[in-house]
Amino acid sequence: MMTNKFECLNPDFKEDIEEKLTRQFFMKLMGFKLDEIELGYVRGSLEIEEKHMQQNYFVHGGVMATASDIVMGFAAYSLVPKHFGVVTTDLNMSYLNPGIGDMLIAEGRVTKYGGQLVFCEADVFVEKDGKRTRTNRATSTMFKVDLKKI
Repeated sequence: MMTNKFECLNPDFKEDIEEKLTRQFFMKLMGFKLDEIELGYVRGSLEIEEKHMQQNYFVHGGVMATASDIVMGFAAYSLVPKHFGVVTTDLNMSYLNPGIGDMLIAEGRVTKYGGQLVFCEADVFVEKDGKRTRTNRATSTMFKVDLKKI
């Protein structure tokens, strides 16, 4: 859990995120779920299955990138005013270790909340036999979108 250093612009952010999750179709297909939602911080997890693997039986890089994008996006979303959303404008992923394990955990947090842009970072871990290994570090920039104007 992250220490709250941001102003809450939408007191219903947790409920709004839960509602948005009903339409997160790709996330559901992956089997990824959000476990913790706080102001500026989101943690999610995925039970690793064969469908998540690449040819060497490591978790596929696209799965790790998607998990990072999801937690960073919802961390940013937790800070925007009601009726706003966010979209990813860039995503940078560093692959540090192969994803070998039973569970994938992704933690996303906002590092700077600006006028139109929200800067985020994420760490991805795999767990195997009770041992957690960091596999990825990601950064992204999210753009705030006024959903009433779309």
